[in-house]
Amino acid sequence: MSEPFSVANKVVIITGAGQGIGRTFAKTFASGGAKVVIAERNVEKARNVEREIAAGNGHAMVVETDVADEDSVKRLAASVDRAFGRADVLINNAAIFSTLEMRPFEQIPLAEWEQVLRVNVTGPFLCARALVPLMRRNKWGRIVNMASGAVTLGRPNYLHYIASKSALAGMSHSMARELGPDGITVNAVLPGATFTEIPRKTVTPEQKERIIGMQSIPRPQVPEDLLGVVLFLASDASAFMTGQEITVDGGATHP
Repeated sequence: MSEPFSVANKVVIITGAGQGIGRTFAKTFASGGAKVVIAERNVEKARNVEREIAAGNGHAMVVETDVADEDSVKRLAASVDRAFGRADVLINNAAIFSTLEMRPFEQIPLAEWEQVLRVNVTGPFLCARALVPLMRRNKWGRIVNMASGAVTLGRPNYLHYIASKSALAGMSHSMARELGPDGITVNAVLPGATFTEIPRKTVTPEQKERIIGMQSIPRPQVPEDLLGVVLFLASDASAFMTGQEITVDGGATHP
């Protein structure tokens, strides 16, 4: 990896890194020499990822974190500060999605609506608020918000999820303006339908084929398809790029 694209020795906090896309991110950043913080509610899954990273001679630390809980996020920031004295990269990846049932918006229970917004919107807000002070110390930071290409599609029957990811993309624009003077960039990545080890009972084989049929590249999207853009956004190579939405969906939503 050439120097401008290097993430070696960067302290990289990844929320929801115990499975799926976050797990792939954690393992890849660690293999690139980063010090990875696995911020995850499910400690057992987080420990499994930590062991996978250790097996590859990488460096990882698990911090049990509920991104929707302010005190939990404060403890995350304090743990990072104690361990490293700084934070370089925050990847806001934790979200509620795979467990959601597809249904018309008027049938979404209010409690479920509020829970999705709490985790998917308030969570990234709390994490950024807690970790930005550690980035400001060195006048260098990268925040990568994992939104969704479904925002562009206006996908039906997931209104709470679509609303939350739209908000996250909008937050990225505004936060970029606020943090630019501190040397901190903020960008959003909008993945397409990414298939991981996490089961999704609401997606039938027929629906999967329809999703792939919308793409210019006719194969299932996997977490590894997101690595290039996320590594770029986390490195010096993207120093003059902020406030952007980058869609990685195999061409499903291109004009």
